[in-house]
Amino acid sequence: MPAQPGAPLLVALVVLVLVAVGASTVGGLRTGRSIATAALRAVVQLGLVALVITAVLSHLAWSALFALAMFAVATATSARRVEAPRCWPWVALALAAGVVPVLAVVFASGAVPWDGASLVPVAGIIIGGTMSAHSLAGRRAFAALRDEIGTYEAGLSIGLRRPQAISEVVERRLPEALVPGLDQTRTVGLVTLPGAFVGVLLGGGTPLQAGAAQLLVLVGLLAAQTVTVVVAHQLVRAARLLPPDLAERLVP
Repeated sequence: MPAQPGAPLLVALVVLVLVAVGASTVGGLRTGRSIATAALRAVVQLGLVALVITAVLSHLAWSALFALAMFAVATATSARRVEAPRCWPWVALALAAGVVPVLAVVFASGAVPWDGASLVPVAGIIIGGTMSAHSLAGRRAFAALRDEIGTYEAGLSIGLRRPQAISEVVERRLPEALVPGLDQTRTVGLVTLPGAFVGVLLGGGTPLQAGAAQLLVLVGLLAAQTVTVVVAHQLVRAARLLPPDLAERLVP
């Protein structure tokens, strides 16, 4: 890691973005603009966070507000990603159903100290991973409903109610949202050394402490993602969480 940001870091970042954009262009992915925009946003956002993070971490109340802001951004991002921005309250409910109990267990157990320096990074990891799982679940479920509308209608024709007919299409797609988290947990220490592990080591902790922290985060993340996907499924079944086009097409 560089001691201070400087020209070498800038050069590396520019080259890496160009590699990603170039690969997208050559491969016909048409995501070059999104990649460049995401990289630019990351620079700006991390720069702003770096300016306030010291003050935030030193006060528990400010840390809690910062965690709430992260949750709000995650909700808005996932709602847009599944093409249901007006359903953001239901997205928030699904995310909170996974995030809140996990954070409560992590801090109430005493495994992690209840202070700002712990709350922000742990909440950020759990919220971010849960957001990704929700977005994956929603995108796969809604794509399946659009592609297999005939299966949904066939279910209705044989007497299934709308929630049951929706589940016939989407239920088998939902486990795919948990694959990244499962793979990360299964291969931790063999393929990757995730952020919590490295962070504890860089902070002066022992390898045993680093391993315990990472294990807690990974298992907590799996729990949060699983609960969120299950709750999101129930909201989709109830037609509470649907993009506008599907809300119109999936009539009972």
